[in-house]
Amino acid sequence: MGFDPVKDAMRKAATKQKIIEAGFRVFAERTIDAVNLTEVSKAAGVAMTTVYSYYSSKEPLIMDISAWVWGQYTGEKERPLDWPGRTAAQEFEFYLDSFIDLYRNHRDMLRFNQFFNVYVQREGVPAEHMQPFLRVIDALAERFHACYEKGRADGTLRTDVSEREMFSKTLHLMLAAVTRYAVGLVYDGGIPPEEELLFLKDLLLREYRKEP
Repeated sequence: MGFDPVKDAMRKAATKQKIIEAGFRVFAERTIDAVNLTEVSKAAGVAMTTVYSYYSSKEPLIMDISAWVWGQYTGEKERPLDWPGRTAAQEFEFYLDSFIDLYRNHRDMLRFNQFFNVYVQREGVPAEHMQPFLRVIDALAERFHACYEKGRADGTLRTDVSEREMFSKTLHLMLAAVTRYAVGLVYDGGIPPEEELLFLKDLLLREYRKEP
């Protein structure tokens, strides 16, 4: 049989995806700093030379993992924030609930994200290398924009606060809170984590929801 470029491209894509998923598992479990590419190759069940044919260093692999894992979540686990028949306030509450869903069902993502943030800040990763990840954040912002515009139309959200400020504060506060619980960076005061996360959600609802 002759060389089939389509099958070859599919095989290469599948191998690369295997490396990405294996990298995600070991980085989320052991931190990015503690794992090298040799250990990723073992977790993926491929030769080290195969890993090097896709990734010459750890940095581009980490960028691809971050874009993949957040792309999977935003693409498959969330619905648009512009459902017909729902008020903007109801959509905003769903948006906040999506962070609590991360804590309940995707703590491995949150652990990886914490290690990712530490890595990129320490290594001074340039913005152009982070474009796949930043495109995911842009997609979240676009989804939030529909909610904010609906709030301007139906009057159920405070649009006297800028869209940028509302998106940034809610994203950073909720993501920081669920991440700290996922990696154990919190004081154990005997209060269940979800109770405190729901309290934070209610604070943000009271801040940004416009009562009739």
